[in-house]
Amino acid sequence: MPTCHESFNARLIGWQQQHGRHHLPWQVRNPYLVWLSEIMLQQTQVATVLDYYPRFLARFPTVQHLADAPQDDVLSLWAGLGYYSRARNLHKAAQQIMQIFNGDFPSQRLQLESLCGVGRSTAAAIAAFAFHKREAILDGNVKRVLCRVFAQDGQPADKKFEQSLWALAESLLPDNAEHMPAYTQGLMDLGATVCKRSKPLCDVCPMADICQAKAQNIIDQLPRKKAKINVQTLPMYWLVIYNHTGELHLEKRPQRGIWGGLYCVPCFDTLLELETYAAQIGLNTEDLNETPSFTHRLTHRLLLITPFCINLNKLSETLTNSLFVHQSNLVDYGLPKPLHLFLNQALPTLL
Repeated sequence: MPTCHESFNARLIGWQQQHGRHHLPWQVRNPYLVWLSEIMLQQTQVATVLDYYPRFLARFPTVQHLADAPQDDVLSLWAGLGYYSRARNLHKAAQQIMQIFNGDFPSQRLQLESLCGVGRSTAAAIAAFAFHKREAILDGNVKRVLCRVFAQDGQPADKKFEQSLWALAESLLPDNAEHMPAYTQGLMDLGATVCKRSKPLCDVCPMADICQAKAQNIIDQLPRKKAKINVQTLPMYWLVIYNHTGELHLEKRPQRGIWGGLYCVPCFDTLLELETYAAQIGLNTEDLNETPSFTHRLTHRLLLITPFCINLNKLSETLTNSLFVHQSNLVDYGLPKPLHLFLNQALPTLL
């Protein structure tokens, strides 16, 4: 009788072939399409990526198109997906592929890990899907499956525990490399659709009779939850400058920090900084119209945003050479999601 380890990959492959997801647009052997999907799917739901993925590919159908594009074009199409360092790294990695690998995707995991924004698990997924390499992945869904089926208990931040999970994941790989796409997709599908974080569907799980956590009645305890991170509330003040022709003043954000590389209205940490800047560019602070504050959640921070708006009939000399974009052209600029939402609500009443 096969052991739990020996039967795991056979069960998983059979289940994926019968019950897994088979119609995702990136389920192909084209490494560019696989890589793009893996980056987009980091910290992002499949349903959200399915909306962005075809539009991104229509604009950048090959890695060369992506490498040759201005960063602003990449960020513009990425706007709303969040975690914008992914888009900047994606662009840099495309240029690496063209410059270092002569436009050919590397097929080995270690070479893939040399690309900007590509870690071990992402590199392994690309190698497994596009090149049928026997490489183990270990994202959040996979950790949950392994911790439950094999009753692996440890602190998420413990490096030794992490290494033991990698070793377990590698020991479970199928011998036949041709099975790697189905096996890898099966791990992702099982974790996302059956062995869910809460309310797992154990009755339909192909591992139910060999799941050690189920046998020990500790499914709800594994994997252990990460220590809760205190969310810090940060004030942010926006200076929204527009004119009667429907143009909005934008600035490009620094590459590092919140919304790096995107276009936004001038942002300030304090009201005093906003008022000082307004005075420097010739604005009367008494003419600023304070609009209701609203919040926007980042991963570990909560922004409390207060916009101050002003309609300029005549530009000051300081702003003469500044960037003003007509509202009909804002779609061509990568804007932070909260600014996009604010403008959709506020601009019709302001202009």
